[in-house]
Order: sequence, then structure tokens, then C-alpha cells
Amino acid sequence: MRVIVQRCREARVNVSGQTVGSIGKGLMLLVGITHEDTEQDAAYLADKVASLRIFEDESGKLNFGVTEIGGAILSVSQFTLYADSRKGRRPNFMAAARPELAEPLYERFNDLLRDKGLTVETGIFGAEMDVELTNWGPVTLIIDSPSSTLLV
Repeated sequence: MRVIVQRCREARVNVSGQTVGSIGKGLMLLVGITHEDTEQDAAYLADKVASLRIFEDESGKLNFGVTEIGGAILSVSQFTLYADSRKGRRPNFMAAARPELAEPLYERFNDLLRDKGLTVETGIFGAEMDVELTNWGPVTLIIDSPSSTLLV
């Protein structure tokens, strides 16, 4: 499992011109799932995301997590995180999990974040989405679950 974490001042996702998820300050997550991913991967990444200290304290040090700043999460599924573009000009997406595996695991990941007391907004799985964010910093991290063997 792979998550792109972006610290944001605000973010929203629109489907067919309608806003389906929106947050103020917090974390914008792009979530990719591959074939071998399990609930343990989702739990690991939910713990990691919820505890990341990437917000400044009064001294300007990255000492606060999303909970300490009263932030929220906007989570968007993105199979293209497992694109392989090493050959040719058209990426292949063979490493991305099929929707029947990916969607329940993506939903479980979001539920695990909610179980930690976080407000989690989402896009719509499988939909074509317009994602807007104001990246704060910018601060952007790539986090893979420990069992991830596909580092493409």
C-alpha cells in the first residue's frame, strides 16, 4: 500500500461538478493499493498517517500531528500510484489492485483513521475526480507499508 501525504490548508474533491469531500487544514491523502496488500498494511498506514508530526509548533519545529492542530483528512483512492512507466511512453497499471480488492481495503483504511477520532472526507472510489488543494509548505511525503515489495 502506498499513500502520498500532503499537508494542506484546504482541499476538496469534485465529481461531475459537485463537491463530494472537502476539508480545511489537515492532510490530503492519495491512496494506492496493490495485489498483496492486506488489512495489516492498512492498519500500519493509518497509524503512521495519524501520528505523523508534520505541523509546526510555536517554535517552528515539526512537532504536531493532524489531531493536535484540529485538522481533518481528505482521502482519495488513486490506482495510478502503482503505475510502471519504465518502458515505453504509456504506463501500465498491472501492479494496481483490482477494484474488488482495492475498494474494501481503501474503505477499511479510512475507517481505521476514523476510529482514531479523525474526521475523514473522501472522494468516490473509481470515479473521475477533480482534486483541488492548497499545499501547505509545501510538505509532501510518500509512505509505503513495510510489506510493499512493489516500489515502482
